[in-house]
Amino acid sequence: MATVLPPKSKRQKLADTKRTREQQNIELIPESVPNVVVHFRASDTGDKLAGELHIPGNSTAQQLDLLVNKLLRTEEDRVPYTFSLLTDSANPDSAVIDITNDLWTSVLKPGHKTTEDVLTLVYTPQAVFRVRAVSRCSSAISGHGDAILATQFSPASSSRMATGSGDGTARVWDCDTETPMHTLKGHKSWVLCVSWSPDAKYIATGSMDNTIRLWDAKTGKALGDAMRGHTKWITGISWEPYHLQNPDACRFVSSSKDQTIRIWNAMLRRVELTMSAHSAAVTCVKWGGIGFIYSASQDKTIKVWDVKDGKLLHSLNAHAHWVNHLALSTEFVLRTAYHEHTGKAPATDEGKVNKAKERFEKAATFGGEIVERLVTASDDFTMYLWDPKKGTKPIARLLGHQKLVNHVSFSPDGRLIASASFDNHVKLWDGRDGKFVNTLRGHVAPVYQCSFSADSRLLVSCSKDTTLKVWDAKTGKLHTDLPGHQDEVFAVDWSPDGKKVASGGKDKVFRSSPARPASPLLANKI
Repeated sequence: MATVLPPKSKRQKLADTKRTREQQNIELIPESVPNVVVHFRASDTGDKLAGELHIPGNSTAQQLDLLVNKLLRTEEDRVPYTFSLLTDSANPDSAVIDITNDLWTSVLKPGHKTTEDVLTLVYTPQAVFRVRAVSRCSSAISGHGDAILATQFSPASSSRMATGSGDGTARVWDCDTETPMHTLKGHKSWVLCVSWSPDAKYIATGSMDNTIRLWDAKTGKALGDAMRGHTKWITGISWEPYHLQNPDACRFVSSSKDQTIRIWNAMLRRVELTMSAHSAAVTCVKWGGIGFIYSASQDKTIKVWDVKDGKLLHSLNAHAHWVNHLALSTEFVLRTAYHEHTGKAPATDEGKVNKAKERFEKAATFGGEIVERLVTASDDFTMYLWDPKKGTKPIARLLGHQKLVNHVSFSPDGRLIASASFDNHVKLWDGRDGKFVNTLRGHVAPVYQCSFSADSRLLVSCSKDTTLKVWDAKTGKLHTDLPGHQDEVFAVDWSPDGKKVASGGKDKVFRSSPARPASPLLANKI
């Protein structure tokens, strides 16, 4: 007979409510702010829109969005825009100030401009294409002999998907024909992580057998024997960003329960650097686009390393318990390198590097400088937002979850953070200042992972309750419920081109759901 827990006391309920509402204070906007004169300018063509307009000085970014869509006559198929203030209207290359909340707090109060100035607001579409939400599971493909623990789409297209399983194998799937392609055999224990190289040529897998293996993504053949060096489980793998790579060396970094981080040369199949400063298991590692490597550990710290010599640059100390996961604001463009949703890629190696660098710099530029933000999630129920380039002090502490935070993810445009927690909730936060945005309620059991669509408009989450759920990131409402799995869903990924979502879990079945992108929404055609 099941034991029924007694209902919570009034004191416990009040404490839970207080903990949930303990968010950052949101500054109130004055109701009476004089009107300002603005004119809108397209970010790509530089064309002005509708001349000078008089609008309230406390207009929010959402209201500016509605106004621009009305002027462009796109109310029926609204395009979300971001806005920034051009400090020198005569110079298109002058510094810009992002309008994150409203004109008052972003422009007028800090003194960047006054109500007597003409404000030049540059509007930029959040994405050049729109991803439609998945609405059904089109395939359930069996093959693994144990739970699926990791999933990742190829950065090149949604046609290829790699999974890692507790049966000691990884598999590559053809998502177009919905059939298995290759079985990657060699590991002697659970495969805990799979990672595609940015050029989609290689797959690296890490296992509980303390080894890493490299595979040819096209043929599924092993590239040499197991790569040994770690003495305990492999907990994470991250490839060197394509725009930083040496043409003669393809490298990646791995983290392990043995408290070390190692940089490997994939071509020579050997360790180039071993970094050890953590005093407990390393849970996650990321190779950033500005020459830093970031590692999170059960010793409650996050370490920032210099790639050139493996020197420890910063130790970020704020969490009170294990750090479970970390994410970078530039992660999407680092993962996809020179690949775009159109499927077109430069013909030459030099062109690919330049394209990857261009995409990274565009995604990372904020206020006229390259900014790579970091968010970390912990067992202490909190998250922290950091700018490691500027020091060890966090930008913000993100409070609100009532149980451990298992997974965090930045939206591709870097403007939102999603966190998945064992309190059954997904929460959304502002990616610039860490302020609370919304709570996504719908799951009835711990949420393991979440993944944004390529246009940052939708979010998919997977849970112990056997379901996936698709959310509207703008409204925070449930868009689609995706049942189908027969047991816990451990891993989920949304393809970089926005066409498919794939998931795997305890039922040993790989499931794929199609999400067809709509027509391109190019600014010069709107």
